[in-house]
Amino acid sequence: MAEEKVWLITGTSTGFGKNLVEELQKTNAKIAATARNVAKIQHWADNKNTLLLELDVTKEDQVAKAVSDTIDKFGRIDVLVNNAGWGYFGSVEEADEKAVRSLMETNFWGLSAMTRAVLPTMRSQKSGQIINISSIAGILGGAGIAYYNATKHAVEGFSKGLAYEVEPLGIKITNVEPGPFRTDWAGRSHQAADSTIADYAKTAHSNTDRFEGNSGQQDGSPDLLAKAIIKLSNVTNPPLHFLAGANAVERAHEEIERLQQDFDVWEEDSTHLSYGDEDYWN
Repeated sequence: MAEEKVWLITGTSTGFGKNLVEELQKTNAKIAATARNVAKIQHWADNKNTLLLELDVTKEDQVAKAVSDTIDKFGRIDVLVNNAGWGYFGSVEEADEKAVRSLMETNFWGLSAMTRAVLPTMRSQKSGQIINISSIAGILGGAGIAYYNATKHAVEGFSKGLAYEVEPLGIKITNVEPGPFRTDWAGRSHQAADSTIADYAKTAHSNTDRFEGNSGQQDGSPDLLAKAIIKLSNVTNPPLHFLAGANAVERAHEEIERLQQDFDVWEEDSTHLSYGDEDYWN
């Protein structure tokens, strides 16, 4: 049951992390809630089941300390939720390289660091679950978010490989893939490139305007996703992929159709690339 588990959650000052902590606090779950600025989560200080930790997932020493402090306090880690991350909008050509490298450091390498840090504990327990807050952007692509796509595609590939490695050890991996939700992702939790190249007005710039203009109006409820995440932690065989929201479901199926079309249309060429197939190309 959720009440019996110890959760370590990154990025809890806003967004999905904040909603998940508050939903778990309705139970007897033990929660290590982390934030880069722990002052932003001090309102939970009086909750006896919630440990507040300073954590920037890009800092190796803070990652190690967050894991060790959680174990010192609660004795184990049953669920790691890799939630910390942010968005970046802008065309590839306009993007600031320093910013998008920082994006990858948080969204992918920070997630990797947290995962590596908890794996020894979960291996010794022969149990555990790692829930990554990925994105529908990790399954498909979109103009104006190519670098964000890249970070989430990296999370998806990493998680797929890891799932095969740890399944025999009793450890489960679940990627949660939200579409539009009413969080700060398109608000204060993102950066954007300067729109300086007019040729991208109808693609990257248009999408950036749409994302920013719709911030705070999205259909997805973070409160309800928190409930879904808790449910995912309590099932015997959680999925590797959990599409979050009707928009994500629709767009994922559209992406599958696009992939299938490419595979089918080009199957003949694709299957004639072995030694002995030379005559096919003459």
